[in-house]
Amino acid sequence: MKRLLLVAAGLPLAAALTAVHPGAAAAEKPPAVADSCVAPDLVSPPDARILSVSAVPKQGGTLTYPPQPGATEPPPPVTGVPPYCQVDVTLTHGSAGDRELIQVWLPATGWNGRFQALGGSGYLGGDFGPSLPTAVKAGYAVGTTDAGATPTTGFTADWALTDDGQVNKTVLKNFAERGPHELAVLGKAITKDFYGRAAHHAYWNGCSTGGRQGYMEAQRHPGDFDGILANAPAISWDRFAVGDLWPYVVMNEEDNHFAPCELNAFTAAATASCDGDDGVVDGIVGNSIACDFDAASLVGEKVLCDGEELTISAHDAAVVEKIWDGPRTADGKQLWFGLTPTANLGYLAGPAPFPVASSWVQNLLEKDPTFDVSTITYADYERLFAQSVDEYHKVIGSDDTDLSGLRRSGAKLLTWHGGDDQLVPLAGTLRYREKVARRFGDIDDFYRVFVAPGASHCQAGAGPAPTDPLGALVAWVENGHAPTTLAATSVAPDGTTTAREICLYPRTSHLSGDSFTCR
Repeated sequence: MKRLLLVAAGLPLAAALTAVHPGAAAAEKPPAVADSCVAPDLVSPPDARILSVSAVPKQGGTLTYPPQPGATEPPPPVTGVPPYCQVDVTLTHGSAGDRELIQVWLPATGWNGRFQALGGSGYLGGDFGPSLPTAVKAGYAVGTTDAGATPTTGFTADWALTDDGQVNKTVLKNFAERGPHELAVLGKAITKDFYGRAAHHAYWNGCSTGGRQGYMEAQRHPGDFDGILANAPAISWDRFAVGDLWPYVVMNEEDNHFAPCELNAFTAAATASCDGDDGVVDGIVGNSIACDFDAASLVGEKVLCDGEELTISAHDAAVVEKIWDGPRTADGKQLWFGLTPTANLGYLAGPAPFPVASSWVQNLLEKDPTFDVSTITYADYERLFAQSVDEYHKVIGSDDTDLSGLRRSGAKLLTWHGGDDQLVPLAGTLRYREKVARRFGDIDDFYRVFVAPGASHCQAGAGPAPTDPLGALVAWVENGHAPTTLAATSVAPDGTTTAREICLYPRTSHLSGDSFTCR
């Protein structure tokens, strides 16, 4: 099942999708933190009411987490976690009856003076998994929020409808914008109360949904954070969420569904065609957005699928080209972007629809969780796409190019996106970046984008992912060291290590002698 593949790949659209809050830390009170770990007096953010505040000392040590939904193995335990104070704040908004949890972990020793906020994934508002203790180990006061959005799995927006079948606008606003902002306000206040002084810098850290949230913060609440790390951002969510359903609709309408090996054959051929453009043939395409591979060149090729020989037809190639091209109207107007030809097609063009996309259509557009997305025609799709933009762009679009508030505040926005991202089209991020550049001219003083060749969604793929982008952001914010490259490494199953410097967009890396340089 594709759902299992999504989780097994460790994708943070997925990060995971550990919706269960951990209870792994020992319950006894460590002397170093017990006396100071008390519930703070907090002022409710605007439009919110605090229902409860609690503070519990935690021993730290080794923290373990259950397997993510669909996975058979749990994530690695986090060892050496220092004692910390866990503060939980529950909020509600108006008379909606929503319950939003904000949770902050405060290391008893070794605080580095910074506050870090963790973004969500899929339809989860935050990250309650191993990222919390990992940040505490690094010395951060760290927080996250569920935004009052508590799905059955991170792939489904089953929180989006009220009992009477109406869109839960309160929780949707929490998920889209309000939750991260309230996390910033209360997280920094809790940190100041605990340590007796404010954090000298605050940072956002998120990918996919967390990337979208980071962009929303940069656009609407530019004073919340000094630095925003927003990777593979699912911005233009009103378009992206329907756009990711396009491959499924195309296959149904064209009555042509693919075996995994057929999809892999197209991806492998595109990669082979464009590999070497960066000066080396290594299975990593240096500039996948510029890879102009003609799927029709595979017509007549034979592929072996589970012992059966299949021949690529002209119809197969036409369908793949239509998927790569991305959704269009009947008269050819582009609605959104397709994936790069080097990205794995199996997640969006598999036998089942991508659940994040199908759940958006079912819950937010049709307002019917049982709606059968396999019945969607091209005409239906065009209507649903327009409906999504009309009803939800102002709520969750997060692609406003006016970053003047961020620039004035002195804050920095840093993004990396995988060249082989199989869930969030790279072209969406690059289009946004180009529109900001047209608006402001030179944007490198406050906004930088890096494309990681061969990397997949929020992690390494054929190519490595950046190893410490948050560290690069901190150095930029606090020391003025604006990154021109991001160090990236990955380790293959055979133990082979791949290292590369990821270039500041629009530059791409090319092999020059024994090393890569940016052009």
